Amino acid sequence: MKMGDKVLVTGAAGFIGAAVSAQLAVKGYDVVGIDNINHYYDPRLKLARLKHNGISLGTATIKELISPETAHSLEPVVYETFAPLIEVKSKIFDSLRFIRMDITDRENLPRLFEREAFDYVVNLAAQAGVRYSITNPWDYIDSNIVGFLSVLECCRHFPVKHLVYASSSSVYGMNSKAPFSEDDQVGKPVSLYATTKKSNEAMAYAYGKLYGIKSTGLRYFTVYGPWGRPDMAPMLFAEAISHGKPIKVFNHGDLMRDFTFIDDIVTGTIMTLEHLPVGDDNGVAASVYNIGCGHPVKLMDFIGEIEHYLGREATKDYLPMQAGDVYMTNADTSKLQQEIGYQPKVQLHEGIGMFIDWFKTYNKE
Repeated sequence: MKMGDKVLVTGAAGFIGAAVSAQLAVKGYDVVGIDNINHYYDPRLKLARLKHNGISLGTATIKELISPETAHSLEPVVYETFAPLIEVKSKIFDSLRFIRMDITDRENLPRLFEREAFDYVVNLAAQAGVRYSITNPWDYIDSNIVGFLSVLECCRHFPVKHLVYASSSSVYGMNSKAPFSEDDQVGKPVSLYATTKKSNEAMAYAYGKLYGIKSTGLRYFTVYGPWGRPDMAPMLFAEAISHGKPIKVFNHGDLMRDFTFIDDIVTGTIMTLEHLPVGDDNGVAASVYNIGCGHPVKLMDFIGEIEHYLGREATKDYLPMQAGDVYMTNADTSKLQQEIGYQPKVQLHEGIGMFIDWFKTYNKE
């Protein structure tokens, strides 16, 4: 890759997508970000991430971006938003633009690819959340299967040099072998979310074989840090503890997670994008890597770090294991280290400190 190469980032208002977009712009790439800004969680956080990246979007009420079922419960405060398909340039990064667009838009996404002639694509748009997939399965098929197919079709008809896309550690399902290796079997997913991510890897391989698309899937392990998703444990715990409310501790606290700080994830994602995969024995250049910290921690230790930085002890509501959850995630990142040079640097104590510093600032705004 070279300065000025054009990169499409989907899911650019998301946790990882917003951070990757900003860092790509810092490195001198010409970045176009898209996101549908759906209401899976409060769109105000997505809009705040965009604003943090210099994307100013006009004025309207938040009600235009959320479901009618919950609109009545919000104060009619004016927030920044914008109409679909309107391009907005960043006021911070000269080389960053943003368009509100859904990857399932089979009319406008190909037009965008044709117009922009992207060199690279980072597909981070997806319906996230393991537990949410239990009650809202169609959202995962629409976004993670149909949407990913739309991206692959665009890469087919408007060729790019490299497609990097988000997979997930959830593909390992009930795998009891630790740490998880890319060579392990992933044939027993325990959630529809995991199934869609496993399908993405198979789809990318097929398109690599059929049409020569070079792709890399990144199996992200639990990501945390500033601007994180409100449905994930760090934000849920911090919100509840700071307001004196009980936190839900599943499997009675007997869980382990490979928590990975957002800065390490962004660095690894961009390093991967800049490294073209090579063909396998079938001539297919479709790689898959674990990307995590490689040092899983006990859930109770994670909670303890949040309690430490907030200066408050949590009231804990101990619950059984949730459907679709797994006991442990543990990334073997040796393949990514050897082939790409990835080396996570942020330890949990430092990372939680930075997260809580941001959390306190964000909640004052």
